[in-house]
Amino acid sequence: MTTVLYSEPMYPDTTVERPVFGPDVRIVVREPRTLADLTDAECAEVDGLMLFRLWAPAEQLARFTKLRAIVRMGVGYDRIDRAACAARGILVCNVPDYGTMEVADHAIALTLALRRGIVLHHETQRHTPPAAWTTITTPLIRRLSVQTFGIVGLGRIGTAAALRAKAFGFRVVFFDPYLPNGTDLALGIERALTLDSLLRRADVLSIHAPLTPETRGMIGARELGLLPEGAVLVNTARGPILDIDAVEAALRGGRLAGAGLDVVPVEPPVEPVPNLLRAYRAKEAWLEGRLIVTPHSAYHTPEAWADIRTKSAETMAAALLGDRPQNVIAPGMF
Repeated sequence: MTTVLYSEPMYPDTTVERPVFGPDVRIVVREPRTLADLTDAECAEVDGLMLFRLWAPAEQLARFTKLRAIVRMGVGYDRIDRAACAARGILVCNVPDYGTMEVADHAIALTLALRRGIVLHHETQRHTPPAAWTTITTPLIRRLSVQTFGIVGLGRIGTAAALRAKAFGFRVVFFDPYLPNGTDLALGIERALTLDSLLRRADVLSIHAPLTPETRGMIGARELGLLPEGAVLVNTARGPILDIDAVEAALRGGRLAGAGLDVVPVEPPVEPVPNLLRAYRAKEAWLEGRLIVTPHSAYHTPEAWADIRTKSAETMAAALLGDRPQNVIAPGMF
């Protein structure tokens, strides 16, 4: 019998998964803190492994002697050692078409909350006594239509964010060296040929790239220094793409007027907590209204949570039971 292991109990039962897999698939649900908590016997039974938050390093994957497919129940797949999987012929799949609207909406919401001064006014009106009943002069607040919304990574989510930004009146420019010519024409936006050329124009920089060796640390002090003075930075992709210490320096120096972070380098943050997050949690005055942090929640709505459930099961069923696997991450996409 084919066995599919859900390594995290995300849902109360298997009523949705059972019709997808059929009667000949055994569904096992466990709750290990890491894959190392599973016994060798448990690992040896598994044909398909479902992962959401857990990591799958090579030394743990070696214990899954029958493993044929892994489905990352989400978009990013940096938690899985794809090289080890490729060496053994294990399919690695993701669920690229869930949460697209939610993450794009979140990126735009962070942008608007900063660029319209919503968080700034909200926080200052809660002072004792409250701030004066009037506007605040700040580099944060600018008319949207005079700004360029710069996107790094024009995949599904980046495209959805581009269309939303365009609808709000931004000039939209993107950088993505892997897209074919003509993508800009189809969407009615502009393409930057280099990352540097995008950065020099981006009044708002929104990151939508996957985390790979190429993108890890891609946006650091040098790159932030290329942004126009008073820019806004939004990251709803992966924390390690961005140097968080460089973000702190850019905020302190005024290169960045504000930042919205749904992701940080280590999640949840642990000691030593980055200085920027420490200042944020301490409510230091210099950050007031300038930094928004959400706990990697951009993907979430009840609808998206249901999508993950169904689409993950369908992806695993296609990988194990069919002859046309879907959403396969190519071995070279490291």
